[in-house]
Formats: sequence, C-alpha cells, structure tokens
Amino acid sequence: MDIFIQQIINGLVLGSIYALVALGYTMVYGIMGLINFAHGEVVMIGAMVALTVINLLLGSGLPGVVMALIGLAAAVPVCMATGFAIERIAYRPLRNAPKLAPLITAIGVSIVLQNVAMLVWGRNYHAFPPILPSVDFEVFEATITGVQVAIIAIAALMMIGLTLLVQRTRLGRAMRATAENPSIAQLMGVDTNRIISLTFVIGSSLAAVAGFMVSANYSIAHYYMGFILGLKAFTAAVLGGIGNLAGAMLGGILLGLIESLGAGYIGDLTGGFLGSHYQDVFAFFVLILVLVFRPSGLVGEKVAERA
Repeated sequence: MDIFIQQIINGLVLGSIYALVALGYTMVYGIMGLINFAHGEVVMIGAMVALTVINLLLGSGLPGVVMALIGLAAAVPVCMATGFAIERIAYRPLRNAPKLAPLITAIGVSIVLQNVAMLVWGRNYHAFPPILPSVDFEVFEATITGVQVAIIAIAALMMIGLTLLVQRTRLGRAMRATAENPSIAQLMGVDTNRIISLTFVIGSSLAAVAGFMVSANYSIAHYYMGFILGLKAFTAAVLGGIGNLAGAMLGGILLGLIESLGAGYIGDLTGGFLGSHYQDVFAFFVLILVLVFRPSGLVGEKVAERA
C-alpha cells in the first residue's frame, strides 16, 4: 500500500509539471490552431537561467529560499521575452500560411534554441545546489518532500489563477473572442496581434516556473531537457483535449500518474525490463491509444470554428 501511495505522490508531482507545460501548448493551439513545438525549449531556458542566477548568488549569505525565488524571478521575464520573440519572429509572418509552414518553423526554432543553449551553458549537466530546506512528510507510510509539496501547491495555484484569468477578466474575454473568430474580434476593437502575443507570453511564464520545478525536483538541468518534456506535455494536452484548459490540466495529471504507476508496477511485473528507464514508453503509448480511439481527447477539443 505504501508503494502505491508513493507512486501516486510521484505521479502527482510529475503530472503537475506536465500540466503547466501542457497549458502553454493548449493556449496557443486554442487561439491560433497551431502547435508550438519550441515550447519545451522555453521550459529548458527557464531552468537554465534560474540555475545560473542561483549559482551566482551562492556565497552571498542569502537564505536558500530567497536565492531560489530570485532565480525564478529572473527566469520568468527571460522566458516571457523568448515566447514573445518566437511569436513575433517565427509565427506572425506565417499566420496565414499553410499549416505545415509554421509547424516546420516551430521545429526549426526548437533546434535553434537547443543549440544556443548549448553554446551558452555547454553540453554538461548542471546540478541544482542544495539550497532548499530538506523536509520530509509521511503520508500513509509514503514520503513526500517539502519541494514536492511546494511543486503541487504552486502548480495548483497557477492553474486556478489561469482559469480565473481566462474566464473572469477582460483580457480573458479578449482571448476567448480571438479564439472564436479573430476577424470579428478585431472588428469589435480587440487588438488580436497583442492578444496572441500575450498568449505566448503567459504560456512562457508558466513554462519558466515548470522548468524551475523540474530542476529543483530532480536537482539537475541540461540544454536538451526540454525536448522530451515538451513532447510529453504535448501528449498530455492531446490526452485531455487540445485547446481545452481543463483538458490540459487533467491530461497532465493523468499522464504523470500513468508514467509513475507504469514504471513502478509494470516494471515489477516484467522483472525490471520495463522499469523507470522505459517510462517514456508509457507516455507515447498513451498518445497512440488516444489518437486511435479518442482523437478529441478525454474532455474534448475546445476550438471554435473559424469563418
């Protein structure tokens, strides 16, 4: 029983990260009908920038939590600027082009960002310094760390905040109008270019937090870390229903649980042959099943018909 609870806890932590990243994919798809495959690299940039700032602050005498918050505060605007640049340079000129053009461009931007990160930070793995308090809590004979509690809590607050932003604010109403029909929204006074750019910026801010969470939880960061993470988050968005905020959140949590339980229990059943080293298999197996049996996702797509 304690092993099951432990896997559930691990799955919730992993799923919270997936959900934050998946929200970036689903927001862009919902408002533009495009997949931003460079979003995983924005997550990586957030992790690397935060880690760089934290390492610069080591020895300053500041408390570890304060250094972590400063690192996160530095990563968020850098990622927001990166997301804005991606939309402005790579997507806006191709907004009316055939769908294949921005898709290929997104893959190209992803490769460019990986190589820029490799030039800036090198090929080596970067360790997250042990600056955060080491606190463990017992939950039904399972263990959850203070960092994991913070990850789940912060992710939940950010998902609730994003939902309220989209549903209850003027900006959210403009985003929904742009997703419904950008031409009519523009006629009604909505600056659709600004709204689309803000969508990229908001999604990138979530990616920065997710990148920091990954590096803090696994105590490591790498220039290539965003690629597989981005693909898994995209899988989570498809699982829940691409273009649907609630679906992205649900898909992220479910995918995290599937990976954790699959790596734990199926690994035991196969004598370790399909253990934690093969947990990526479960994510993409789920993607195949969803695309075959329910391509609209569990909640369903929420993309308006455009005139």
